[in-house]
Amino acid sequence: MRLSRILAAILISLAFIAAVVGAQNIDPVKTRSTLADELKEKRLRWFREARFGMFIHWGLYAVPAGEWRGKLIPGLGEWIMNRAKIPVAEYEQLAPQFNPVKFDAEEIVSLAKNAGMKYIVITSKHHDGFAMYHSKVSKFNIVDATPFKRDPLKELAAAAQKAGIKLCFYYSQTQDWHEPDAVGNDWDFKDESKKDFAKYLEEKVKPQVREILTDYGPIGLIWFDTPRNMTKAQSQELVDLVHSIQPDCLVSGRVGNGVGDYDSAGDNQISVGKVRRDWETPVTMNDTWGFKRDDTNWKPTSILIRQMVQVASRGGNYLLNIGPTAEGTVPQPIVDRLTEVGRWIKVNSQAVYGTGPSPFPYELPWGIITTKPGKIYLHVFEWPQKELILYGLKSRVKNAYLLSGKTKLKFTQMDDPAKDHYSISVKVPAAAPDKNDSVIVLETGGDVVADTTLLQQPDQSITLPAFLSNVHATGETGLRFDSRGVAERWLNKDEWVDWEFKVSNPGTFDVVVLTSEQKYGRDWEGGHEVSLDVAGHKLKGMVENNGKKVPAANPYWPYVISKIGSVTIDKAGKYSLSLKPDSIRSEKKLGLTLVSVKLVPAK
Repeated sequence: MRLSRILAAILISLAFIAAVVGAQNIDPVKTRSTLADELKEKRLRWFREARFGMFIHWGLYAVPAGEWRGKLIPGLGEWIMNRAKIPVAEYEQLAPQFNPVKFDAEEIVSLAKNAGMKYIVITSKHHDGFAMYHSKVSKFNIVDATPFKRDPLKELAAAAQKAGIKLCFYYSQTQDWHEPDAVGNDWDFKDESKKDFAKYLEEKVKPQVREILTDYGPIGLIWFDTPRNMTKAQSQELVDLVHSIQPDCLVSGRVGNGVGDYDSAGDNQISVGKVRRDWETPVTMNDTWGFKRDDTNWKPTSILIRQMVQVASRGGNYLLNIGPTAEGTVPQPIVDRLTEVGRWIKVNSQAVYGTGPSPFPYELPWGIITTKPGKIYLHVFEWPQKELILYGLKSRVKNAYLLSGKTKLKFTQMDDPAKDHYSISVKVPAAAPDKNDSVIVLETGGDVVADTTLLQQPDQSITLPAFLSNVHATGETGLRFDSRGVAERWLNKDEWVDWEFKVSNPGTFDVVVLTSEQKYGRDWEGGHEVSLDVAGHKLKGMVENNGKKVPAANPYWPYVISKIGSVTIDKAGKYSLSLKPDSIRSEKKLGLTLVSVKLVPAK
């Protein structure tokens, strides 16, 4: 009798496995890792198509809005509890003041949809520990602790489902300034030895993650943040928890330890370089995430569109933030910008949604490129006179036209295999069709093939990005590149870089070195002595401040221009350039923050 029960249990288990496998269309003989990869690919399909989402930072911090006890508190609006060292008991008193009666979920979802956003990520719990939904785990939530008594996430879930928008939740899993066992509050809970992080993880984090995955319908992704001290095992436990409840739900890279479904770039950082896996970058519309009444440093729409397209051109998603007020309204400058972005994307959506990366690993003087099978989208920010010229495209072009209005454009394609030089020239109208980004479509006969070598451009300039250099490092802890492609930890003069590049139009060039200041231009370290070997010509110079440049894609990090000298290259062909420090100043521990070396035609 007992044996028959065991056999029955085994048969039931096998039937269940077969049903799951069948439902997922997965071959049961495949390995566990292959199954995991297929499930991950299934989860990522919508994400790869979306390319553009809305981030919402909203919570109790909208009440003080950057001010505490009559003083403006520096830093991010949602970090006011930390920056002002507000005791838990005092911060809790913000809850009775939080009554966002003007909150309208359908209005916010409509704003996102009209802007062309395909998903919404909202803070279910930020670092202050306050739950923006009706949590049974902690009474410190918007339903139990405020006069509002409504669950805005329930309302958003209904509105998002109705509009066909993916709803996703941000959840701060490590920092929780309300809890004695969590990370971050060193003013109320000073004794680190008394903290039991594992207890906090089991008693608050996991139960709340279960709540947001159980009570709000299908969730697109969980956006964890600041993993800090989490072990790989703890990060994996959260990933497994999410996937066990909602198998199709993605987990962001900020769960920590490289176990998320996709990578997350640094805040306001537009990643460059080779795409290793799916990724996303979170970006503020001004300087803060949560509402802060004195922050009016709004990015112009032109930068928002450019950033979005640049992220897509590297195969990523652009997550643009809004910070509603304590009343629940969206500031008008946000509405205005999203409305303008929506007008642009309505015309140019096919050049964004579901696009692949540019065939070139670098930006072009006039703009950037996104792709789809058989199509190349030229996003032109700097509209040329008469013609747009692109070097390095080997694919044969069949048609060229403006995406706006589908106006056909004449073009000439020239190949010189002997010189390994390829170019296409497209005749363009005198005026740009769009003031922010005019898109030209090139239709090809198949896959896009391009020369990925660093090429001299039609404006005769040659740009050698730091992240595309060959690095000659002395160890694993030295020179590397951040997600912007900028050199960091370059403190050792024995480390150096070099590049190979092609010259099609020889001449005399000014040699310029670009380095990056710290965020908001707060600091920079110069005074480095460098030696450059440019196509066999020796130059020595100083990395010093000869001017500034604000990059459009990353305006928070200004560049410093250093003029090194000039060289003459007599013949077309392949050349190399090396940059070796003779000395590096490192008193500030910043070192040589190289962005690129540029060869600019001498005037």
